Amino acid sequence: MARTLLITGASRGIGAATALQAAAAGWQVAVNYRQDAAGAAHVVASIQAAGGVAQAFQADVAEEADIIRLFDAVVQRFGAVHGLVNNAGSTAPMGRLQDFSAARIQHMLQLNVAGPMLCCREAVRHMSTTAGGLGGVIVNVSSAASRLGSAGEYVDYAACKGAIDTLTLGLAREVAAEGIRVNAVRPGLIETGIHAISGQPGRVARLAPGVPMQRGGLPDEVAAAIVWLLSDAASFCTGSILDVSGGR
Repeated sequence: MARTLLITGASRGIGAATALQAAAAGWQVAVNYRQDAAGAAHVVASIQAAGGVAQAFQADVAEEADIIRLFDAVVQRFGAVHGLVNNAGSTAPMGRLQDFSAARIQHMLQLNVAGPMLCCREAVRHMSTTAGGLGGVIVNVSSAASRLGSAGEYVDYAACKGAIDTLTLGLAREVAAEGIRVNAVRPGLIETGIHAISGQPGRVARLAPGVPMQRGGLPDEVAAAIVWLLSDAASFCTGSILDVSGGR
């Protein structure tokens, strides 16, 4: 039976790379996007051109109603959800905490913590063997910022990713007996567009000398770790957090 994987924020970057690799590994892929319909369509077309199965689904995963609608639409299209990659998230312009508004902090928490938590909730409701599901696997995309703190850059984002680490550990133990594995990857400096959002498009090149491997990472390198955690090769891994950070 073909397995269905929902990837949030899959129109570009790590999410898009994960969608392509997961499809190559045999997953049917639900490609979620919020605004970039063209990017999502390109990912879907690339998967289909390689003989895979994919469909794009618009939803803002910072909104509960959209999350519920997204899961319902994926189940209606594919019959079930067997995997979730909680990838959607964002930084904000760099600065110091003393200068952050309450609105900014609340937005960061909603997008980077509440959204992934609600996606996990819906995934468990669909996957748990206690609810008639067949089990499944969740991979949360955290960040090395959760253990580095990102002082002077975006400690609010770092704190959000610390919450994702804790969510991963707690939920893994909560649903392990219900056929669901929950793990996380913590990317380090990766060549994606997220740095431009923070106002530092050259951030990877600037900080690369401080990485033991002397370079930034690529989305494909993070995607490979995610797809491994999704696979049966990682069948005894739950509550694990895998750093993909070049030693940083």
